[in-house]
Amino acid sequence: MEDKELITPNDNVEKATEGQANLDNQALEQDKTENSSENVNKEDENSSTEQENSQEGAVLYDDEKSYREFVDSLPAKWYVLHTFSGYENVAKENLETVIEKFNLQDRIFDIIIPMEDVVEEKNGKKRLVQRKSMPCYILVKMKYADDIWHNVIRTRGITGFVGPKGRPLPMTDEEVMKLRLEKIKVDVDLEPGDKVEIIDGALNGQFGVVTAIDKESGIVSVNVEMFNRETPVDVGLAQLRKLNS
Repeated sequence: MEDKELITPNDNVEKATEGQANLDNQALEQDKTENSSENVNKEDENSSTEQENSQEGAVLYDDEKSYREFVDSLPAKWYVLHTFSGYENVAKENLETVIEKFNLQDRIFDIIIPMEDVVEEKNGKKRLVQRKSMPCYILVKMKYADDIWHNVIRTRGITGFVGPKGRPLPMTDEEVMKLRLEKIKVDVDLEPGDKVEIIDGALNGQFGVVTAIDKESGIVSVNVEMFNRETPVDVGLAQLRKLNS
């Protein structure tokens, strides 16, 4: 008769113990791997923090004169900042506070929430109202350099600059002109009392009479016959066509 290996209860216990030991060793190796990855992540975080701190203090000045020369050399440009939804006003107010706190009046000059006129109908009645034309964005004119990067993006309500990989990208001259962000002197062939037609925007096709002209900004005040009454509106010169008397 062929001899068969005799398995005793003690053998089962030993095998079970060996199996558990193997599992324990595997778990131990996994823990080591996870701890190693965690340490690497922490080192990366520390390195990133050190890099940010280094960038934040990268621009140093020997004296006030050096700083003034540095600021004078910077061009004033318009930038677009992204905000949390519905936080445009909060972001604007908080950035104004940051300007005061860190004395950045010579670096950040203007903050605008883009608005537009729209005709709104409610309960069968129409009215002219203003609404945000670029929700979740504010426009800021500043002399930008890396030394004020953190002051801006750490402002409550602001998520970052609009640009490649979140880096600041100034608006083009065409974009600035289209949004009428700068006051530009223009030759105006209009006078108060002239009849005009609005040819662009929410009031396209409406007719009115010029009441005032701001030649520096190119904004014209017009009384428009709307909703069975005269309604004063401000429109850009490029949005008007003068009618023959």
